[in-house]
Amino acid sequence: MASRLRRFGVTAAGVALGAALTTYAMRHSDISPHHVQMEEMRKITRKRTLPSRSEQIKALQNEEEYDVLIIGGGATGAGCAMDAVTRGLKTALVEADDFASGTSSKSTKLIHGGVRYLQKAILGLDIEQYKMVKEALHERASMLRSAPHLTRPLPIMLPVYTWWEIPYFWFGIKAYDFVAGDRNVKSSYYLSREDALELFPMLRGDKLRGAIVYYDGQQDDARMCLAVALTAARHGAAVANHVEVLELLKKKNEAGKNVLCGAKVRDNISKKEWTIKAKCIINATGPFTDSIRKMDDPTVKTICCPSSGVHIVLPGFYSPPQMGLLDPATSDGRVIFFLPWLNGTIAGTTDAPCDVTRSPSPSEEDIQFILSEIKSYLNKDVDVRRGDVLSAWSGIRPLVSDPNKGDTQSLARNHIVHVSDSKLVTIAGGKWTTYRAMAEHTIDAAIKACNLKPERECVTDGLWIEGGQGWTPTMYIRLVQDLGMDVEVAKHIAISYGDRAFAVAKMASLTGKRWPIIGKKLHPEFPYIDAEVRYGVREYACSCIDMIARRLRLSFLNAQAANEALPHVADIMAEELKWSKEEKERQIKNCEHFLATQMGQAANKQLKEKIPVNLSREEVNMYKKRFETIDKDKKGYVSINDIKRAMKAFGDAEVTGEQLHDILKEIDTNMNGQVELDEYMQMMSAIKSGYISHSLFGAIAEQEEIRKEQDRMREQVTVDRSGGGL
Repeated sequence: MASRLRRFGVTAAGVALGAALTTYAMRHSDISPHHVQMEEMRKITRKRTLPSRSEQIKALQNEEEYDVLIIGGGATGAGCAMDAVTRGLKTALVEADDFASGTSSKSTKLIHGGVRYLQKAILGLDIEQYKMVKEALHERASMLRSAPHLTRPLPIMLPVYTWWEIPYFWFGIKAYDFVAGDRNVKSSYYLSREDALELFPMLRGDKLRGAIVYYDGQQDDARMCLAVALTAARHGAAVANHVEVLELLKKKNEAGKNVLCGAKVRDNISKKEWTIKAKCIINATGPFTDSIRKMDDPTVKTICCPSSGVHIVLPGFYSPPQMGLLDPATSDGRVIFFLPWLNGTIAGTTDAPCDVTRSPSPSEEDIQFILSEIKSYLNKDVDVRRGDVLSAWSGIRPLVSDPNKGDTQSLARNHIVHVSDSKLVTIAGGKWTTYRAMAEHTIDAAIKACNLKPERECVTDGLWIEGGQGWTPTMYIRLVQDLGMDVEVAKHIAISYGDRAFAVAKMASLTGKRWPIIGKKLHPEFPYIDAEVRYGVREYACSCIDMIARRLRLSFLNAQAANEALPHVADIMAEELKWSKEEKERQIKNCEHFLATQMGQAANKQLKEKIPVNLSREEVNMYKKRFETIDKDKKGYVSINDIKRAMKAFGDAEVTGEQLHDILKEIDTNMNGQVELDEYMQMMSAIKSGYISHSLFGAIAEQEEIRKEQDRMREQVTVDRSGGGL
């Protein structure tokens, strides 16, 4: 014990000394981006209205030469567009899919400096790691300031189960605060065991010695990326989603070298192809970095090492609404975050090598790993069930080796900017938090490599992001008082759209009720309303997937609810975009496939089919009896008509055909339009085992059995026994 304490004392002293010395050195060699100069900000003109997508496409087709053409509409690409256009450069951006359709919508939703990197940096006295953390902490503060509606400070608890780890973690977290300096969100603090359990009652209490709480930021990542792209558009950039680069074009420069001069592109909506001329082309395609690099030069070596990070969403009751949790030491050494987000709970992430694909799918193995880790730090009252997984997704993190260095075997800790012989500027690596700094470094490199002539230096550090300038925390109250909007809906609209919330609300339909007056919900369990779909089309949504995954976040919160809301969403989009009946059906089918493959529904179905029936004899007899009460015609299966008849019997006469199909679909594993006894038994066994949280069909069967038993009892009560006569 004494030797252990000595080792701990040496480590703690090293942590404190390393933090102080390295941070002092960094404070005197500031590497953070310069602050916005007010006189430069005043020179920037901002467009009053957002151009439509058709207007943006027309601008890209006008054959004018752009200073910069950015390929990729994720966080980094959108950031590059915002940086370039606000410097006065003529800017274009194209994205093959949708803004944030890749990794930028599938993150942990944190805006963080990297507390884990800081620990490694201190213990290893690594100045480069320190610089990376300091830059990220600066950018964290910048994001919280520039987009206050889409971001918020989030306290994260680090539970401690060994007494000697308390000062160790305390020193480390205080070093994190110290590096942030005056850009720190809030100061970290220690909690006793009792206080920790009061704030996080779901936490396992046995052997808990206390907890450390530190602060990072949290965001709505897809909407943040979209807001950055919209900000670039309002400042004059031509940005277009669903426009794919087919070929990079080259010409000889004055020195006789082949250099890039534009790209051949295709609008994947209209299928039209054309050429965009540009002095400089920037490759900001994340996991697809190498595909663009090889389009430029087929002989280059690959630098991207893709890694899959899976997250799952659980019901909100798994975590307090205002406190996250970090498990720094899982069974295999990975870190697990457990965070409240949009009234749900995000858990993740995994980290495993993967192939680059536009449709990554979460595996059942990864989902089970996350669930097993959760069980280890939640108390026994919280039954962690597979059936509580409402949604699951996989994001591909593009780790890269640096082509600027001779040895490209080691992965770069931070982002890299590389300029090829033909002047293709590639930005790769990094993380969501540092998107703005990455963009600044990229545009700096582009200006130098391609001899561009900006009107000013970078002005994005502190630039208001779309919706942020006029937003206040109490703005939602005006939506309630002035327009008659539901409080929950008003809060959601205000934080999603910021000062654009009133423009959204003005599109809302009358409910026909006394209260709320406006805002028809797309799904009864969520605050999303019809007006958001109409406004989302103006925010360049072109497909049902664009809408349900990234303009609304419904698919990330609950894949089944997204499926249920899909027909209503498709109806509104069809009206706005003049879709034919065939196009609407195609959109619905594509979105159902997306929900099945990328949002975890396929994994749920495969798991359901593999679950063995483990019911007791009494349970088998009970469920068989219930099944037979619905199958009154003794067909051996239950049809939609049987379900409809049962629901009417206990008062739900308003059930729609779509709802009936949803009830049937949840249990009809062989997809033949009928529920057979073995499918019903398997469903009830899955519920018993916790693989599935509940079944509406099972509830109908139970209610029908109760109703039938009550009818039988009433028939047995005679007039004499009921007190009839004198």
